[in-house]
Amino acid sequence: MSGAEEQPLVLVTGAAGRIGTYLREGLPPLGWRLRLLDVRPCDGERSVVADIRDSESLERALRGVHAVVHLAGIPTEAPFEEIVGVNIEGTWRVFEAARRAGVERIVYASSNHAVGFASRSVPLPVDIALRPDTNYGVSKAFGEALARFYVDRHAMRVACLRIGSCDDRPKNRRMLSTWLSPGDAVRLFDACLRAPNLEYAVVYGISANTRGWWDLEPGRALGFEPRDDAEAYADEVLGAHVDSDLDETDDAMVGGRWTTFLPD
Repeated sequence: MSGAEEQPLVLVTGAAGRIGTYLREGLPPLGWRLRLLDVRPCDGERSVVADIRDSESLERALRGVHAVVHLAGIPTEAPFEEIVGVNIEGTWRVFEAARRAGVERIVYASSNHAVGFASRSVPLPVDIALRPDTNYGVSKAFGEALARFYVDRHAMRVACLRIGSCDDRPKNRRMLSTWLSPGDAVRLFDACLRAPNLEYAVVYGISANTRGWWDLEPGRALGFEPRDDAEAYADEVLGAHVDSDLDETDDAMVGGRWTTFLPD
């Protein structure tokens, strides 16, 4: 690519969030131009301040776009009335606006909580039944089903990333298995944006963790090669860890202690 205007343009929804911030820093050096959309402004960068349920703003934001990275949504458990508006309706509006704009590729931030009630196994395959553990997990299961529909009905190309725990560093014992480093997050999204063989894919989004129990081969099939390992932080994490009655739950199910949440 010889100039900025020749670089593919990617719309990133939820660009002001944690993962969005990692991608804002990491994707441009790899050759992507970013258009940023969030309900909060991304300071110092060209951005669109809008809600993903605003169809007119989405239409404008999608002009000239090569692909969409869809991160926007409530990132944790919440009452269903809140989840349904942003995570379910909002996700449908993003997919539909992309279809209308002729954008064929979407990288969708799903979650391990879409299969939270599944029993842990090594390696955990991606083709297990959806078993969401929370309202949030239900919304991510909806997004994966919606993606499948848009691939089959509209010939779009979609990667659904069941992200584990994406943070600067692992902060607890469970994250020694589920951590996705900032660098590996950038590599994962970059691979999914580039993969020539992408049709519909579900990929576990974690780093190459020694204690990991997720099948990384679907990601490798798209060109994702994780480089980081939470084990580098194991002594620090385990030294600060206090045994808890919830440790057994963390070890038994994919969603860990999220499976113990009770409705209000």
